[in-house]
Amino acid sequence: MSGSIVVGYTATDEGADALALGARLARSIDAHLDLVIVLPPEGTRSSAVVPPERAFEAHVRAQAEEWLRAAVAQVPADVRCLGHVRFNESFAEGIIAAGEEFDARLVVIGAANGTTLGRHRLGSVASELVHSSPIPVALAPAGSRDNADAETPIPRVTAAVGTRAGADAVVDAAARLAAAAHGTLRLVSLVPFDVPAGLDTGAITLAQNAHGEDVLAQVRASLPDDVAAEVERAAGDSVEDAVAHLRWHPGEVIVVGSSRLAQPRRLFLGSTAAKMLHELPVPMIVVPRARAEAGER
Repeated sequence: MSGSIVVGYTATDEGADALALGARLARSIDAHLDLVIVLPPEGTRSSAVVPPERAFEAHVRAQAEEWLRAAVAQVPADVRCLGHVRFNESFAEGIIAAGEEFDARLVVIGAANGTTLGRHRLGSVASELVHSSPIPVALAPAGSRDNADAETPIPRVTAAVGTRAGADAVVDAAARLAAAAHGTLRLVSLVPFDVPAGLDTGAITLAQNAHGEDVLAQVRASLPDDVAAEVERAAGDSVEDAVAHLRWHPGEVIVVGSSRLAQPRRLFLGSTAAKMLHELPVPMIVVPRARAEAGER
């Protein structure tokens, strides 16, 4: 799984977290990094740009390029890395455009400023990305830059499996990532929390005890012969409770699917994934459903 990983970079703790995760992912799957800083379009503050404004814009671009040089210098020598300045009114749109330009496998973004260390909280850019990107988005927990696992290869990839359309895309993406990283694959059933609204507790319990095991068995049976996977049922009274009781390997990542509400070839972080995010101590990768269903990559 070679190719590009695009990091939405800013000279902040959030950007440093995204850079750390991007570098670890790139090393694990033999990809290269494209660090992208997005600036507002040049000359948009006035229809007639005066020399002082041009000088200011030149200064801003020079500062962005300096930040990128400093960031690239932090990347391990065995990871290929380039820095880029792009212009767009929206940081998220600029990152998506860069991802398409570089044919990125993943876009990486950090947690919002002020997030508890080791946890996730979506800032405005991350929120826009996980509700609009046509490219899988990897979310770095706060503090990834200082995490002891920062240079740890990916030992295991967990795929969150439910019953909604698009589960095949999640399993396929997780299996390919695990294979590229020479790690193992874990399938975790979210069936108890993936049932229609309005069902009573008894119906949910029935789904948990019966249908959940069937779904896991069917998914594991559908894997290629050369792909092995351990299976686990996420048990608990809620999504948050179930995720809190899962055990994680150092350096592990989880792959989840986009909500059925997503527009074709776009992400939409659903309610289940959003609830998981509150408890996850590991990076989350959100995969567009249509991407794999269309047979892309």
